[in-house]
Amino acid sequence: MNKLSKLGEPLLVGGVTIRNRVFLAPMSGVTDEAFRTRAYAHGAGLVVSEMVASGELAKGRGSSGFRIRHSGLPVHMVQLAGREAAHMAEAARIAVGEGADVIDINMGCPAKKVTGGYAGSALMRDLDFALTLIDAVVEAVDVPVTLKMRLGWDDDVLNAPELARRAEQAGVSMVTVHGRTRCQFYKGKADWQAIARVKQAVSIPVVANGDVATREDAAEILEQSGADAVMAGRSHYGAPWTAGMIAAAASGASAAGVPSSASALADYAVAHYEDMLALYGTESGLRQARKHLGWYLDRHAAEVPDELRRGVLTSFDPAQVISSLREALTSFGEPERNAA
Repeated sequence: MNKLSKLGEPLLVGGVTIRNRVFLAPMSGVTDEAFRTRAYAHGAGLVVSEMVASGELAKGRGSSGFRIRHSGLPVHMVQLAGREAAHMAEAARIAVGEGADVIDINMGCPAKKVTGGYAGSALMRDLDFALTLIDAVVEAVDVPVTLKMRLGWDDDVLNAPELARRAEQAGVSMVTVHGRTRCQFYKGKADWQAIARVKQAVSIPVVANGDVATREDAAEILEQSGADAVMAGRSHYGAPWTAGMIAAAASGASAAGVPSSASALADYAVAHYEDMLALYGTESGLRQARKHLGWYLDRHAAEVPDELRRGVLTSFDPAQVISSLREALTSFGEPERNAA
């Protein structure tokens, strides 16, 4: 049995069956409904909503309600962030009312705008307070509650094992650990061995996260961490099929729908663009989509001329964007081979 094989197996999380053990990480501004639907179609075992601010959702503000909308996938998982127990509990209830099968609590986001509000990974600086939020969410809903964290705030506060142990005692069904501290942000290399200390501290499933981009990465992070599943995030930029390809490798199959030619890649990127225009409306959609189109170019057509690149990323005319995108990827694109 190879190191990857267990990733192809189902995983039970608090009574919810996940079809395999390769997950798409929640990423703010990235894992919207259009992106999650694609990743799941390629074979990702679990996809998670963008981080939703619990206070905004509880108060009915902004786009929070839009972010928790059910996409029709078999398992709908919503990630919440916040610092007020009442808001976290109410947001969890609202998300479950909209069909969420699993609620994930964010205690891992390193962004200053999040930690500055004493949310995300800042909560790892005060575990007693962090547990009040976990308790509030667990008590508020009947669906499984999971937790995403980092190794700690900095190298002097590596308290992920303690947080995981206390979270399990509070009723959390699964924990995900990014193998960096908050103060590392995304610099350096994730410490996969440190995740093993979390695995040793709990009996619930542990998901290893950080720098997973290929089947080799997945095998190695499993070896070093002893985790039950893996989660890949930024490696999906310009490649929504990454988790699906790793999962396919685990089961000895081929990932579904991965473009295998320059023309197929162009068709794929255009379809993703059109999905985003339909999701957000033309005006907002063309702005939201630019980062994705930039990632497709960076990853698959790095040699595209600057003028053509500008035509893709600066035009306000969807037809012009599509035309330039097709030209860029058809003429200069090269699909990844055996990417996972």
